[in-house]
Amino acid sequence: MKACHPWLKCDAKITLISTISTSVVKTVYLAEWKKYKIVLSVLSSYEYENDFKQNLFMIKSLNSNNTVQLIGFCENNILTQYYSLGSALNVNYHLTHSLKTYDTVMLRLDLCINYASIINFLHTSPVGIRVMCDSNSLEKTLSQFLITDDLKLIINDLDATPKVDKQGILCGNKPLEGSFVAPEQLWPYAEQKYDSKKMLKYNEKTDIWKIPDICNWILGGRTETDVLKYKLFNFHKICKSRDPSKRPSAKHVLEMYNNVRNYL
Repeated sequence: MKACHPWLKCDAKITLISTISTSVVKTVYLAEWKKYKIVLSVLSSYEYENDFKQNLFMIKSLNSNNTVQLIGFCENNILTQYYSLGSALNVNYHLTHSLKTYDTVMLRLDLCINYASIINFLHTSPVGIRVMCDSNSLEKTLSQFLITDDLKLIINDLDATPKVDKQGILCGNKPLEGSFVAPEQLWPYAEQKYDSKKMLKYNEKTDIWKIPDICNWILGGRTETDVLKYKLFNFHKICKSRDPSKRPSAKHVLEMYNNVRNYL
């Protein structure tokens, strides 16, 4: 990570250290290559091989400062950079404990800007408009992001980021529930059994609905952020419009956040 290397291939000598996480798609290990700590993701089940390969395709296609750093790949194995601060779920813990001296309103707003920037990046990506489908709860959404050593957010899991076409998309083939997901993602016929064929499709504006919840969580409960939350309240209300067409674009959200930062 301190020098340029070609992507590692199947002949790379990797030593496993410990298991980080396990899911139906992949098992993630902390590993080591030439004294560098790295992350090894291994396909868990061939049933989900397409999802696993989609993740690799997206990481390779979107390789940038918004995404996890790819180090190498071999068949159903992916090597990426190790980020010691973990997922975005750890933001509040780190900022109230080991990184307390860095905890400012401006830093927290910068993390909101980071998040909006990544969503805008996905919505304007070189491989089409991409939507975060694996984002059905606050916790699940935050777990898709990592914290870098210089306290920025990057997206890590890209296996559920389908391309939006003219017809729109559906996230999965099961009914979604809760207030975190956008209204258009909910099954509208309560008296009927869920049928994905009857479900109306939607687009990237589902990501916009979720931005206020993510940002308010990042801002935390400190009184110092009250002025900022008040400043964003009306704009966040527009992001929560039940009519998706009335929600701003991710680019507009990013512009608004930057304007508020300049104001502060």
